[in-house]
Amino acid sequence: MEIILTKDVTNLGYANDILTVKNGYARNYLIPQGYAILATPSNKKMVAETVKQRAFKAQKIKAEAEDLAKAIEAVSVRIGAKAAQNGKIYGSVNSLQIAEALKEQHDIEVDRKKIYIDGESVKETGEYVAKVNLAKDVTANIKFEVYAE
Repeated sequence: MEIILTKDVTNLGYANDILTVKNGYARNYLIPQGYAILATPSNKKMVAETVKQRAFKAQKIKAEAEDLAKAIEAVSVRIGAKAAQNGKIYGSVNSLQIAEALKEQHDIEVDRKKIYIDGESVKETGEYVAKVNLAKDVTANIKFEVYAE
C-alpha cells in the first residue's frame, strides 16, 4: 500500500515521504495514529506542492541543524550518578539526562526524543557516545561521561 507520511516516523521515514508499506501496518497503525495518509493522486499533488514551497525553508533548517551538529560534536557532557564500588550505577542514564546536561553545561537545547543511546541505556560509569538526529540528513555524535558522585 502506498502512503504519504504526515509526521516523522523512526526507522521508516520523514514527513511528506511517499512510501510503500504492508497493508496491515498502514491500515492498523500509521493511518489511525495520524502518521500517514493514503497516497491518492490528489494527495500526491498536494504533497508535491507543499514540498516545492518548503524547499527554501528546508535548506535553512538543514543549515541550522548542521551548525548545531558541529557545536554538539565539539563538546563533551559529564553526568553524575550514584554508583557502587565496582562502577555500576544505581538506575541508568537515559536520553533525558543527556539532554538536560547538554542544556545546563553548554546551553545547547536538543529534544530528548532525538537522542539515541547505543544499547538502550547506560548502567556503568565510563565514557559513551550517543547519536542525535537533528534533521533529515543531519546527525551528530555526542560524547558523554558518566561518573560516580
